[in-house]
Amino acid sequence: MTTRGSRSEKVKRIFHQFDENHDGGLNRDEMAALVVAVNPRVKFSDEQINAILDEVFRTYGDFIDGEKGLTYEGLLRTYDDGAGDVDRDFDALGLELTLDETKASMASEASSSSIVDERLVESQKKQRTAAWAVSPNHGIVFDDTWKIVDDLEILVKRLKAKQAKDGKLKADNIDAFSDAGWSRELGPSSEISDKRVFWEESGHEYAAFVRELGVLRSRADGARSREQAFDGHMAIGRVLYEHQLFKEALVSFKRACELQPVDVRPHFRAGNCLYVLGRYKEAKDEFLLALEAAEAGGNQWAYLLPQIYVNLGIALEGEGMVLSACEYYREAAILCPTHFRALKLLGSALFGVGEYRAAVKALEEAIFMKPDYADAHCDLASALHAMGDDDKAIVIFQKAIDLKPGHVDALYNLGGLYMDAGRFPRASEMYTRVLAVWPNHWRAQLNKAVSLLGARETEEAKKALKEALKMTNRVELHDAIAHLKQLQKKKVKGNGGANGEGSFVVVEPTKFKTVGERTTLRQELANALEIRAFQRITRLSRCDVELLKKEMNDGEVPVSYSGTGVPQRSIRKPNLEEILRRLLDFLKPETFQGAVKAINERILSVFDDTGSGRVDLGMFFAVLAPICSGPPEKRKRVAFDALLWRPVNEGGGAQIRKADATRYIKLLRAIYVPSHGVSEILELHGEDLSMMSFTEFLVMFDDTDWGFGIMSTLLKLETGDRNRHGNRVCSVCRYPIIGSRFKEIKSHFSLCNQCYSEGKVPPAHKQEEYKFREYGSEAEAMKDKCKCFTLQSHSDP
Repeated sequence: MTTRGSRSEKVKRIFHQFDENHDGGLNRDEMAALVVAVNPRVKFSDEQINAILDEVFRTYGDFIDGEKGLTYEGLLRTYDDGAGDVDRDFDALGLELTLDETKASMASEASSSSIVDERLVESQKKQRTAAWAVSPNHGIVFDDTWKIVDDLEILVKRLKAKQAKDGKLKADNIDAFSDAGWSRELGPSSEISDKRVFWEESGHEYAAFVRELGVLRSRADGARSREQAFDGHMAIGRVLYEHQLFKEALVSFKRACELQPVDVRPHFRAGNCLYVLGRYKEAKDEFLLALEAAEAGGNQWAYLLPQIYVNLGIALEGEGMVLSACEYYREAAILCPTHFRALKLLGSALFGVGEYRAAVKALEEAIFMKPDYADAHCDLASALHAMGDDDKAIVIFQKAIDLKPGHVDALYNLGGLYMDAGRFPRASEMYTRVLAVWPNHWRAQLNKAVSLLGARETEEAKKALKEALKMTNRVELHDAIAHLKQLQKKKVKGNGGANGEGSFVVVEPTKFKTVGERTTLRQELANALEIRAFQRITRLSRCDVELLKKEMNDGEVPVSYSGTGVPQRSIRKPNLEEILRRLLDFLKPETFQGAVKAINERILSVFDDTGSGRVDLGMFFAVLAPICSGPPEKRKRVAFDALLWRPVNEGGGAQIRKADATRYIKLLRAIYVPSHGVSEILELHGEDLSMMSFTEFLVMFDDTDWGFGIMSTLLKLETGDRNRHGNRVCSVCRYPIIGSRFKEIKSHFSLCNQCYSEGKVPPAHKQEEYKFREYGSEAEAMKDKCKCFTLQSHSDP
């Protein structure tokens, strides 16, 4: 890792290389030459160069020295803000540090070795202390603070030596995983080491360290002025943060916040500590306070805004609020167009909510600015795979792995791509490489088993499954092992399926007949299964429909016209995400993020087909109501109430416009019943001003052909999709049957929900037509069997 000292020396060399007139500044021509030289593979147009220069000279106006141009401090600041990569640029220019510069670099990283009052002169102080301490905007101001910092460095060294000796100090190499692009500091400073240090906090030596630290804090509090006390606590916090003593650093930054509540710096750094400690909501609140202070402070903090926006976005992602995070990444990228981390984060977040085209655009911009950005390559490849461009995705995944050979995300996602493409040996190879870096990655172990199964390596697949079972005791792994046993027992030859299915034939829908009124039609079951899968991904089946009613009663959403001319309670997507967070407050952040992605892809894409970014909240609640939890009558009532809540239906008493109800049903079918496209919504002609009561609405809603009659099948799945049928397995996929069992009454083979809905039958039972009876449980099947025996005995002479 490049030390701060060597970073500054490298920037100095770059600066002097392009300061051709030696006036201490880089004018537009000199800056243009620098931009072109450090990007040898990029062909810039004049417009692009001018745009970059305009942004640099505007953003770093405080570092522009008249006609001379950007000062050395300004160039250093651009690198600290993430606008470029010092090491990459230094290497691209073919520069090398001299022996004297290397010594100076090492000296700047050295720290104090004595706690006595024999202090060194000012210049030596500046050499031995981390560069942040001498920064003109963020460094140490008072001499007494220098003494506190020197003493604290010695205390930390003592603690480190004791814990290292006892073997308590642990380091975790996080280099293998995607970097969040975290803006850790406000000004010139070293980055947190790639190796995360975990201090042992329960021992005697740590308690002694905290006591001695308390003495130093008291010295800071006893300063002659509030400003000096602030300076002391900020410096203590910075030193502790650099040594990854985040809990103790947070105490100091919080004290600094109390001393100067409107200063940006302590809030920002307290937010950083809270984020690292996993306290994302508190981190978000601190960043919002930093943002408020920065905006109130005028131009003084303008150059810090991009970093605050970036970290605020990352904290929101920590809570699972990805749509909201996108807003702040956009702000950072607008304020600083050369901020490649902001663009990468924006692209990754857009990918996370299913906005693949926009994600590709942002990630390509980030790579254009930083061609060796492995994480951006990984996410770009993932977005391309999601869009179906697999050939290009493979090339870019490979580029990410070339840049960072142990990149877990790239290896894992490339394995998924190969599995989707049916290239099982290659998929297995990728998952093996993931496990070499991260041995306890149970998902990689499970996927390795599936890919081995697809490659017909059943014995190896069984071993991999057992390994996965050791890592996590999930029920699906038990089912997968049972499935493998069935395959071996039947010695079924595979049909090319990735899940080790037996051979099968797909029968056209007209040949599938049903016996009895309770047996579900094949296409209807297929649609209901898709809705049920959506319920599971979003967890809306665990969201009480009454909560929608509460949101309508409690929420204050102003009426707007949103350019349509029709009054509606419309809100922006990030605000809608906040409502969803309240509705799904039981979800972990990563699960909530998956739910928002599914809702964005399936529902919001239909709602916001114009790309305005706004959603009609009343109609949205009405669309959610049928798939939330609660009695079916209550769900329909809340859907009706949501339509009644819309401004266009105000004043109608307990009735809604028929046109509004019709549009709602068409929207509902377009979203949840795939066979009916979105174009169906547009079939309304003219404006029907007649009104409709709740009773009439129910008739329209329950209509099997033109309404949402599929809800009855959905309810059947909700109540029975955990039912197991003893040891019975599906005759096609060989998995244990869970949910309904569909028994063919002539050949007596059984199908699971999924195989029945897809029309798969065993090839050994070819018939002109197939008649199926549905059993929700084995008890129903036994009852039916007994009934048949009774009928037979009655018919005997």
